[in-house]
Amino acid sequence: MTHEDRGHYAKKHSPDRKIRPEIAEALNKKVSDQKLTCAAAHKIAGDLNVSPAEVGFTMDALEIRITKCQLGLHGYYPEKRIVKPAESVSEDLEKAIRESLVNGKIECAAAWDIAKKFGIARMGVSSACENLKIKISSCQLGAF
Repeated sequence: MTHEDRGHYAKKHSPDRKIRPEIAEALNKKVSDQKLTCAAAHKIAGDLNVSPAEVGFTMDALEIRITKCQLGLHGYYPEKRIVKPAESVSEDLEKAIRESLVNGKIECAAAWDIAKKFGIARMGVSSACENLKIKISSCQLGAF
């Protein structure tokens, strides 16, 4: 979505698509100032045994903004993104990242999987990607 679309997230989806009430209820219990963190959204997905994408859709439908992306890519203020390039990237980590590329980018879920595999913070993977000039795509919640 572009800056001009802010506050109109529901327009990303078909008007025929309906929200699931249990997801909306869980979101409304956690939302503050029409914002919810990435971590809280993922927790709701896990608690309700639904996909992060379904939670993201519901957030869009309810015009709830995602904050504090766990990869540091968006939702921080005032910087918007806080991820910085890593000073160096190990050969093993670079290999894992490069093997996960789809059309020259790494998907959010793959970055999370690599972080888990290597026992490092998710933002450690995004920092490595910044160093390697590799873009992260396909946010699990649908933000990008």
